[in-house]
Amino acid sequence: MEDKKNYNLIIGVIALVAIILLIAAAGYLVSKPKPQVIQGEAEASEYRVSGKVPGRIEEMYVKEGQLVSAGDTVAMIDSPEVKAKLFQANAAVAAATAQRDKARNGARTEEIAGAYNLWQTALVQESVLQKSFERVNRLYNEKVVSAQKYDEVKAKYDAAVASSSAAKSKYDMAVAGARQEDKDAAQALVDRAAGALMEVEAYMGELYLTAPAGGVVSSIAPKTGELVGTGSPVMTIMDLDDIWFTFNVREDYLDGMTIGSKINVSIPALGGKSVPAKINYMAVRESYATWKATKETDMYDAKTFEIRAVPDNKVEGLLPGMSAIVEK
Repeated sequence: MEDKKNYNLIIGVIALVAIILLIAAAGYLVSKPKPQVIQGEAEASEYRVSGKVPGRIEEMYVKEGQLVSAGDTVAMIDSPEVKAKLFQANAAVAAATAQRDKARNGARTEEIAGAYNLWQTALVQESVLQKSFERVNRLYNEKVVSAQKYDEVKAKYDAAVASSSAAKSKYDMAVAGARQEDKDAAQALVDRAAGALMEVEAYMGELYLTAPAGGVVSSIAPKTGELVGTGSPVMTIMDLDDIWFTFNVREDYLDGMTIGSKINVSIPALGGKSVPAKINYMAVRESYATWKATKETDMYDAKTFEIRAVPDNKVEGLLPGMSAIVEK
């Protein structure tokens, strides 16, 4: 009987110890600190395709999700106004060129011949009046003619000399052409018209929109035939070769995270693949960003920091928007 009592006592002690151990283990498991899980997402550089010239989308050469290379033509804009300005610029260049050639080439052959004939006629007139003046001058010296007659003949002779000189000047101008200043002015008009033409041709080139970088077309804003303004985004191209992870981390979780430090990022969409990455950017979020109090009272409000990390190597299958997990 005594042995049975001792046996029951031992069993009770063992059961009590077992219960105490179970409670201790459960308490340990419950109180064991869980790993801090920081969730972010993958992001990539985006390039917006837009044009300098307003107009209507005439044709789209790509679709959403299509891969493009830098310099590929992705869309064409129709702008009748630019085409009209090109016509005007070409006409202005033609007119200025004609004026310049006229100034360089001088008068026509017929104009030069006419000026020469007028000069020769004036010379004949001068020669005739010169002989008349010489006769009247002799008679005047001999007191045969009056002073009035002498003055009349001399005036006619002087007028003939002046007419001959004027005709010679007109002939010389016809042969020499325009003045150098006029030629320079005509050339300047050509240069100005050529500059205007170059400007319009540059705008004509802007009617064809090209991809600024290689990547995938992530979105297209307007439809074919819709009107777009100057600088309006037509589509967005995402560069999958320039991808990184972004996390919003509360400052009391920043311990161990510094610029240049390494982290392991898990990608659930890729089967939990672990990707080594390097932190290259840390900055506090704006004042209106999410914040959280570390305790209800007697503690500070923890601010949120934006952390960016770049994968060490290109990750196949990684796309912007995929979740990224970091455990601390």
